[in-house]
Amino acid sequence: MRKILVAFALSSLIAAPYALAGDSGKVALGSGVGGVLGNVIGQQVGGSSGAAIGAGVGGAAGGAITARDGNKTGAALGGGLGAAGGSVLGGQVGGSSGSLLGAGLGGAAGGALGNELSNDNRYDNRYDGGGHRHGHKHKHKHKKHRHH
Repeated sequence: MRKILVAFALSSLIAAPYALAGDSGKVALGSGVGGVLGNVIGQQVGGSSGAAIGAGVGGAAGGAITARDGNKTGAALGGGLGAAGGSVLGGQVGGSSGSLLGAGLGGAAGGALGNELSNDNRYDNRYDGGGHRHGHKHKHKHKKHRHH
């Protein structure tokens, strides 16, 4: 239980600056916390492999829950991959404590990055290079004004 609290506190502290950044901050916090909780549960069920799988599922769930509608897929992918990768790398460096910390950090970073990339893609798809929505050009003709 002590490890959970320490990992939760560290992932919250690391994600705190993002919390002021709006949507990506919430996603970072959600993915990080989800990754830590998934790591703990997975580790109890299936050792280090279970920890990585649990971190991935938890990070993905945390990212999807906290992201806006158009960003849920990107945030879930980023949070899940980041938490699972962080869990594996952290486990190799620092054992089970490193796995927890890696899951929190990886989930937070991956969730925020996935959310930001989804924001960028949505904006790019909305406007083409000419500033017209969905690539539509102006179709109406401009009327000449009569001057008195």
